[in-house]
Amino acid sequence: MKVDVLLGLQWGDEGKGKVVDVLTPKYDAISRFQGGPNAGHTLEFNNIKQILHTIPSGIFRDNKINIIGNGVVIDPIVFKKEIDSLKGKGFDISGNLYISKKAHLILPTHRLLDEASEKAKGKTKIGSTLKGIGPTYRDKIGRDGLRIGDIVNDFEDKYTARVDNHKVILEKRYGFDYEKALDACEKEWFEGITLIKSFNIIDSEHLVNNLLKEGKSVLAEGAQGTLLDIDFGSYPFVTSSNTICAGACTGLGIAPNKIGEVFGIFKAYCTRVGMGPFPTELNDETGDKLRKAGHEFGSTTGRPRRCGWLDLVALNYSIMLNGVTQLIMMKADVLDEFDTIKICVGYEVGGEVIEQFPFELSEEVKPIYVELPGWKTDLTKITNQNEFPEELNSYINFIEEETGAPVTIASVGPNRAQTIFIETEEE
Repeated sequence: MKVDVLLGLQWGDEGKGKVVDVLTPKYDAISRFQGGPNAGHTLEFNNIKQILHTIPSGIFRDNKINIIGNGVVIDPIVFKKEIDSLKGKGFDISGNLYISKKAHLILPTHRLLDEASEKAKGKTKIGSTLKGIGPTYRDKIGRDGLRIGDIVNDFEDKYTARVDNHKVILEKRYGFDYEKALDACEKEWFEGITLIKSFNIIDSEHLVNNLLKEGKSVLAEGAQGTLLDIDFGSYPFVTSSNTICAGACTGLGIAPNKIGEVFGIFKAYCTRVGMGPFPTELNDETGDKLRKAGHEFGSTTGRPRRCGWLDLVALNYSIMLNGVTQLIMMKADVLDEFDTIKICVGYEVGGEVIEQFPFELSEEVKPIYVELPGWKTDLTKITNQNEFPEELNSYINFIEEETGAPVTIASVGPNRAQTIFIETEEE
C-alpha cells in the first residue's frame, strides 16, 4: 500500500478539510504531517459546522484512525479548546486520535516571541498569525524544542529552562513586557498538557508504516499551501514548514517510494491572507465581489483574504513541485455571477513574457490573462457532472490542457454533499 497525499497548491485556504472529510471513507487512517494551529480546516455536514486547527479532518468518520504526525507543532491550549468544542457537539474522539511523541509543543512564550518579533519588524512584518508557529519551528531546528514525548519525563524542569531562555530574549532583544500575558495563559496551557496525556501518544512513524504493511490505506493531510512552503514559497512571506509533498515523508516518517496519489487542491480563483506578493490580486470591485461571494475571511484569524484571478504560472509550479496526479477544484460556485472570467497564463517582467515561476515575485511582475465566458448558473444545486454548464466544462478543460493534470473533483458549495466527482476519459 501507498500513502496518498492531499495538499494545497496556492497560498492556503483552498478547502482541504472538506475534501479530506469527503475522501476519508476510502481510507483506514488520516494523518496530518506539518503545520500548526495557524491552519483552519472548515467542515460542514448534517447542519454542523466545525473548524479544526490541529486534529485531522477525518475525525468525524466512524472507526477511522486519525494521526497527528511528528511534523506538526501543537499548542495545548488550542488543542483543548478543539476537544471541548467537539465534545460539546457530541463527539468523543479519544479512542480514534493518535499523537506523535516527536511532535513539537508550542509554548506560551513562543506566542509572545511571535508577537514581539512582528512588532519589531514594523512595515517589513510578514503577517504572522501570531500563533507561535515560527518560534516553535525555530527552536526545533535549533535543537532546543520540547516534544510531546517529553511531557512524561521531568517535563516541568525542561519547560522552566526553555521558558527562562525565552524570557531573556523577550526582555533583552525586544524589550517586551511578558509577565502579565504569560501569567494569563500558563494555567490553561498546563491543563491542555494534562488533556494530551489522556490520548494515545505513540511513535507515529511505526504506526503509519505498520498500517501500510498490513495493507491499510493512509491519507496524508497537509496544511497551508505550496506557495507558503519555507523553501519554495514566496519567501520570506511563507510559513515555517515544508508544505509540499516531500513534507509528508519527513512529517510522517515514510519513504518517498511509499507515496501514491497526490491530490492537489486549488480554488477556481486565488486568495491570500497576510503580507506578501500576489500577482493576480484585484484591489477593485471585482476583488470585493470575489471576497463577498466566497466568504473569504480567515477561519483561524478572521482576517479578510485578498482575492484575485486564478494564476496558472503559480499553479503549474506547484504541480511540478508536488508531482500532482489529480487536481481538485474548489469554490467553482463563487464565480457563478461573472460574465467573463480571467486566468493568468504568464507573467510580464521588464517587457519579457515568462511562464516559469521566478525566484522572487515583485511589483514588476504583471499577469498576462486570457478571458473565458462565465457560466451565469447557480452551481450549488448541481449534483452530477452531466449538469455542468458548457462554460464550466470549458473552464475545466482549459485548466487541464494548461497543466497536464486531470481535474477529478469540483466543489460547488461548502457542504460535503456539494462535491462532484468527475469521470475522466481514461475511466
